[in-house]
Amino acid sequence: MNKRTAYAVSSDNSRGRMIPEEPPAGRSEFQRDRDRIIHSTAFRRLEYKTQVFVNHEGDLFRTRLTHSLEVAQIGRSIARNLGLNEDLVEAISLAHDLGHTPFGHAGQDVLNECMREYGGFEHNLQSLRVVDVLEERYAAFDGLNLCYETREGILKHVARKNIPKLGALGERFLQHRNPSLEAQLANFSDEIAYNNHDVDDGLRSGLITLDQLEEVSIFSRHLTQVKDKYPILPERRMVYETVRSMINTLVTDLIQQSTRNIKDAGIDTLAAVHTAPPLIGFSQQIKKEQQELKKFLFDNLYRHFRVVRMNSRARHTIEKLFAAFSSEILLLPVKYQKKFEQEGHQAIADYIAGMTDRYAIKEYQRLFSITEN
Repeated sequence: MNKRTAYAVSSDNSRGRMIPEEPPAGRSEFQRDRDRIIHSTAFRRLEYKTQVFVNHEGDLFRTRLTHSLEVAQIGRSIARNLGLNEDLVEAISLAHDLGHTPFGHAGQDVLNECMREYGGFEHNLQSLRVVDVLEERYAAFDGLNLCYETREGILKHVARKNIPKLGALGERFLQHRNPSLEAQLANFSDEIAYNNHDVDDGLRSGLITLDQLEEVSIFSRHLTQVKDKYPILPERRMVYETVRSMINTLVTDLIQQSTRNIKDAGIDTLAAVHTAPPLIGFSQQIKKEQQELKKFLFDNLYRHFRVVRMNSRARHTIEKLFAAFSSEILLLPVKYQKKFEQEGHQAIADYIAGMTDRYAIKEYQRLFSITEN
């Protein structure tokens, strides 16, 4: 195991929590953050939230929960090699999707449209809202009272109009300062996980084919290597081996290029990280290949007619729920009726964003089905 570097975040150089607490016994501050995230209600709900395929489409497709676990595993591995804080990377990775709506990006987009005249909706900001306000577990505070650096990593980006609401957390956006290397790393771990696992799920679903993917440089190269080494391997195992090999290439490249970037920038303190350009990244070749893979997935998987149909149903469901709750507040659970009196339509956004796919579908049926529920 590599020794942690001087520019890594630690419990000693952390900016701490919004509400001071006694240091944890037997674990670090960021292990405490990770544990609080894992035990949160919002984390458990990720099991039934869409990654690409709606939850009931199949039992073997990724969900927001399995995706978050995969991001954390990739992130920890890279952090260990770079001498960064593995526990912080893991905490950010596990929390980064806590505020995501049901039905994936389609749900996020339509909720943003519904909320446009009430301030809009951003899932990164909602994830922060979950850990700062919405979780109700502890006697001394609302939310999870996470460390500044964990919260900073969750908030990857934010609309400029919302920056003033964030206090100290919004300062770096105004000052054009970069977050910790751990936060930068969690972002790239997310990209590695979703690109490669969407390839796997896309092939499993039959919406994309091996013949199509052989036109994509990074996939074709690794598939050829697998076929050369294992010429009679069954197709399912061949796909898995190819995706595994691609992830290994991306992780290795990210470690090597980021190490060069850090060295070339002369980084030796955490403070230097904040004023430097982004330091975690791929080499130019891998970056280009990743962009090619992203475009392929966008054109062939995310815009496949079956996915578009799923997204259309999702948009309709959320639009109808939002309109119903807006026109008659008494349709909301009592807790959210009270919140609406204080926070207006944000209470409706909190309620809908917190739903799982299947809960949103059931709520739609309860409100609009003519049959008895």
